Amino acid sequence: MRKQHRDLLVLIKNQSHIPHSIDVEVEMLHELLYDVETMENLCVASEIIDLTRFALITKPNLVARVLRQRELKPFQFVNNKN
Repeated sequence: MRKQHRDLLVLIKNQSHIPHSIDVEVEMLHELLYDVETMENLCVASEIIDLTRFALITKPNLVARVLRQRELKPFQFVNNKN
């Protein structure tokens, strides 16, 4: 698995955790996020609102095509379904 440089804020309720256990938790979070943060999952969880054509694009392959563009066209918005 490729290591990514990311900033994670981990809040811990108890101060009794040893530093090694915190590293294990952060590594587990990284593995979880690595599996979840894929283009397919992003396209399923997002939709494109196109106000110039009054269209709502929800098909993952069409959403992926719009997201791969360098810039969105005017009045196109990415909306997260969650």
